[in-house]
Amino acid sequence: MSFSRRGVLTAAMALGPLCALPGLAKAQGSGTPIRILVGFPAGGGTDAIARLLAEKLKDELGSPVVVENRGGAGGQIAAQALKAATPDGHTLFLSHDHSISILPQVVKNPGFNPASDFVPVAGFATFANALALAGGTPAKSMPEYVAWVRNKSGGKDTIGIPAPASIPEFLVKMVGEKYKLDLQSAPYRGSAPMMADMLGNQIHAGIGSVPDFIENHKAGKLRIVATIGAKRQALLPQVPTFAELGFTNLDDLPYYGIFAPVGTPQAFIDRFGAALAKVVAMPDVKERLTALGLTVGYEPQGQFSGRVRTYTQTWERIIKASGFKAQ
Repeated sequence: MSFSRRGVLTAAMALGPLCALPGLAKAQGSGTPIRILVGFPAGGGTDAIARLLAEKLKDELGSPVVVENRGGAGGQIAAQALKAATPDGHTLFLSHDHSISILPQVVKNPGFNPASDFVPVAGFATFANALALAGGTPAKSMPEYVAWVRNKSGGKDTIGIPAPASIPEFLVKMVGEKYKLDLQSAPYRGSAPMMADMLGNQIHAGIGSVPDFIENHKAGKLRIVATIGAKRQALLPQVPTFAELGFTNLDDLPYYGIFAPVGTPQAFIDRFGAALAKVVAMPDVKERLTALGLTVGYEPQGQFSGRVRTYTQTWERIIKASGFKAQ
């Protein structure tokens, strides 16, 4: 494909001083793809979010933006890949709270340290974790589920979670302790295989994110019966919060954001953040993200860094209080 001289000059003027930064002009405004790593398999909620944003970001950045799934170990594999990546603006990590705030506290040697290996770029949404019941489970609410488990099997049941040593696993423990049930976690390699077993009624319940559950909840294939957060979710006005059911310390909402390897040029971070802000403000993008169960709200680097720090400290206290030992 050939370009006119006028077109080349116009593009160069648009990039301006950014072209002087090594790797930056190469990463953006060229044919070199920007990779967005996702720590979970294709088909899950995080993957759907990443692909929606990538499609819009390529136009804002003038470069191909591709999603690369590095599923496994609750996002640990993708996080390790980000640490190993050259900090030239070609590789980013779209992650929710688990890989950044939780994994380093529950795994002895995760292979990365978010505080020293990563740079928060920007945040774009919060969401709620939820407990959902499979379609074949007769209970319609948390109290009904508790009563059903007691009557069905003497208080024993298994609840699916998308990753081991995750917030859903701690929630399973909290539910069991509150209602004096013997609840065991069944860890999966991401939300997609967990959802498959829930839809096939292989497990009676699962704890994951609202984005994981919302479409099947709307379709009546499963039922969300409780969510975390200080108030009910806008998409789920009939579903009580865990706080309403008597649980404490579950007000802070998990986040979604973008991270880069430490050493990534600040000019790239600023430019990518500005592009992301434009994308999440687009009415069609905001509508689709909201439909997935997210509360959309762009947070620039400084604000997002503060959110990550505070959230991490909150769950550090909860994890320590639970007696959990890093594996």
